[in-house]
Amino acid sequence: MIRLLLSDVDGTLVRSDKKLTERSIEAVHALHDAGVQFAVTSGRPPRGMEMLVEPLSLRTPLAAFNGGLVVEPDMEVVEQRVIPEHLVGPAIELLESHELSVWVYRGADWLVRDPDGPHVARESSTVQFSPTVVTSFDGVESGVAKLVGVSDDHEAVAKASSAAQEQFGDQVSASRSQSYYLDVTHPDANKGRVVKFLSATYEIPTDEIATIGDMPNDVLMFAHSGLSIAMGNADREVQRAARHVTTTNDEDGFANAVFRFILNSP
Repeated sequence: MIRLLLSDVDGTLVRSDKKLTERSIEAVHALHDAGVQFAVTSGRPPRGMEMLVEPLSLRTPLAAFNGGLVVEPDMEVVEQRVIPEHLVGPAIELLESHELSVWVYRGADWLVRDPDGPHVARESSTVQFSPTVVTSFDGVESGVAKLVGVSDDHEAVAKASSAAQEQFGDQVSASRSQSYYLDVTHPDANKGRVVKFLSATYEIPTDEIATIGDMPNDVLMFAHSGLSIAMGNADREVQRAARHVTTTNDEDGFANAVFRFILNSP
């Protein structure tokens, strides 16, 4: 019996155009009607998930930055885990050495040096706020919840991910939230820990929690849940890590998974 579903957002809950479908909204409300809790986690900042609260009637905490910052639906902070200050500079240097554009999330601020850089405009539209443009990241080492390396050279992003894991080990969490994004966060800011947080908060055993996602950073939450579902748009590695595979996010894969694998209804 599943008592809680934890969902990724981009590539999972929303379509490629970053919109919720009516069927996905219907699926979440069907979960509520069946007594199943619903929660979301994402690499997005909290403000970037705020638009989901009303249509989905969210009552559970939102796990932003892959769990680095957990907030209530009214944006009140529940807990926060930031990157150790002495690692912020070296991590930025590593990302730049692989020719990735760097974004810094610090408190409520999204800092960039190049407002015309890759995916800045798209991200602004997705999270519904604009970044603060700075000339340098010097002096912003404290309170950094997430660094993002961005590039449309997907191989470079993958290599930077491996290099970060090799250089920093378990001092940070480094994983791809999209093929063009590498997220660097506190080592405990990962989606597997979000499952454990929700399990403890709602006193629900992890084997009664389901998870659904599409990217490598979702695999850890798959491993800590009783039922795991990969999206049809996920790569083969992610699909192999899940118990079930649904259709793509542009084919109502989230809603299809809810009705088929959790509610057992047509």
